[in-house]
Amino acid sequence: MLAHIRPAVVLIVMFSILTGLAYPLAITGIAQLILAGPANGSLESRDGGVVGSRLIGQVFTADKYFHPRPSATSAPDPKDPTKTVDAPYNAANSSGSNLGPTAKKLVDRVKADVEALGGSPAKPVPTDAVTTSGSGLDPHISPDFAKLQVGRVAAARGLPEARILTLVEASIEGRFLGILGEPRINVLALNLELDRLAGK
Repeated sequence: MLAHIRPAVVLIVMFSILTGLAYPLAITGIAQLILAGPANGSLESRDGGVVGSRLIGQVFTADKYFHPRPSATSAPDPKDPTKTVDAPYNAANSSGSNLGPTAKKLVDRVKADVEALGGSPAKPVPTDAVTTSGSGLDPHISPDFAKLQVGRVAAARGLPEARILTLVEASIEGRFLGILGEPRINVLALNLELDRLAGK
């Protein structure tokens, strides 16, 4: 019987070392050598402190900044742990809203967002301006959504719209390999460039 158990124990130990230690350490080492920035969270710093990550969206509400798309993530309600409260871009609880296209809560929220952005049947707003991503953590917006915000940002900062628009155009990231995905703008990176432009 021991002759049958020993090979099984040896295999468990061997594969535990290979898959639990050697493989993760090798992949981590390769990632640090080839893609150190993304492997460490693509963190952005300003004035010696980390202000965010290029990989995870965050909330910007001031008029002087470009705003991200809506986020449906939530967090436990501090007053009642059996319930949740809205917590946009909560990376600990990545999720969509799970609301269907006929859900009144979703329809009312989208209508209010469209109205707030000055949208109408004659002047539609970009889809990502009023819809959440599947993860609720998308750090990007479409160039069209960014351009829609140029007037507000320029007015809040006292800068010409043309100057802000030039910054937006320079921040557009193209399709991956030229064919995959859509052109997009990283909101955090754009806002940091905006602060640099304003000398802040």
